[in-house]
Amino acid sequence: MADKQISLPAKLINGGIAGLIGVTCVFPIDLAKTRLQNQQNGQRMYTSMSDCLIKTIRSEGYFGMYRGAAVNLTLVTPEKAIKLAANDFFRYQLSKDGQKLTLIKEMLAGCGAGTCQVIVTTPMEMLKIQLQDAGRLAAQRKILSAQAQLSGQGSAQPSVEAPATPRPTATQLTRDLLRSRGIAGLYKGLGATLLRDVPFSIVYFPLFANLNELGRPASGEKSPFYVSFLAGCVAGSAAAVAVNPCDVVKTRLQSLQRGINEDTYSGFLDCARKILRNEGPSAFLKGAYCRALVIAPLFGIAQVVYFLGIAETLLGLPRVQP
Repeated sequence: MADKQISLPAKLINGGIAGLIGVTCVFPIDLAKTRLQNQQNGQRMYTSMSDCLIKTIRSEGYFGMYRGAAVNLTLVTPEKAIKLAANDFFRYQLSKDGQKLTLIKEMLAGCGAGTCQVIVTTPMEMLKIQLQDAGRLAAQRKILSAQAQLSGQGSAQPSVEAPATPRPTATQLTRDLLRSRGIAGLYKGLGATLLRDVPFSIVYFPLFANLNELGRPASGEKSPFYVSFLAGCVAGSAAAVAVNPCDVVKTRLQSLQRGINEDTYSGFLDCARKILRNEGPSAFLKGAYCRALVIAPLFGIAQVVYFLGIAETLLGLPRVQP
C-alpha cells in the first residue's frame, strides 16, 4: 500500500541469509548442471546428474562437489539481495496508487529485478563455471591420455603422459581475466545472462506472488511459511525450465576452456546455431531437471526467509507484506 514503507536494508539482509542457506544446500546439483550442459556430443563424460555426482566424488572427493562454492557464497548475498530487494522496490513503486498490481505491472517489476541482478550475477557465474567445469576437463584429459598410452603400447616409441594442469582458483581467474581482458573479461556472456535472468524474473515473481496469494488467510494476514515455500518451489521450477535454453548458451559462452574437439563460439547466435546443428534441439534442455532441482529449494528457502522477515525482527522493524 502507498502508506507503507519498505526497509531496503532489511530486504538486503533477508536476501543474503536466504542465498547463503540455499546455495549451501543445492550447490552439488548446480555443479552437475554445469558439467552436463558443457559436455558435447562425442565427448560425453556423464550420462545423468547422479552419474556426474558419483564420478565427481570418486575422482575429486566429497568436497569436489563444492568446487566454485566459495565464489557463490561470497557473491550470492549481494546477488540475491539485489534481486529480491529490487523486485520489492519496483512492486512498491508500481503500487503507489493503492491499487492491486496487475499482471503487467508484476512482470515489469520482475523485469527490473532481473536487469539489476546481472551486475553481480555475470561475474559470479563466469568464475563459478570455470571452477565447476575444471574437474570435467581434467577427467577428460586423463581418459584421453590413458587411451593414448594403450594405443601406443605396440609402437616403437613409448607414449608420454601429459602433465596434469593445475586447477585454477577464483582469485587467480579474476586476476588473469582483469589483466588480459579488463573488467569486460568478468562480464563475458552478459547478453546471454540478461536473456536468461530477465525472462526468469518476469515469469518467477508474478507466478510466485499469485501462488502465494492463494494461500493467504481470509483475515488478510501473511501466508503460512509452507505456502511461501511451495509457491517459491513451483514458481522457481517453472521459470528455470522455461529459460533453460538461454542458460545452456550462457554456460557454453562463459566457459573459457574447452575439451578436445569441442566447439568454440563467437556469440549468442553462433552458439545457438552450432548447438542446434550439431546436437539437436534436445541439447537446449541439457541440465533442465538439475536446474529445476536447484532453483526450487533455492527460491523456496529464499522466500521462507524473506517472508518470515528475519531481518525485520533483528532490526526491530515492522514487517511489511508487499
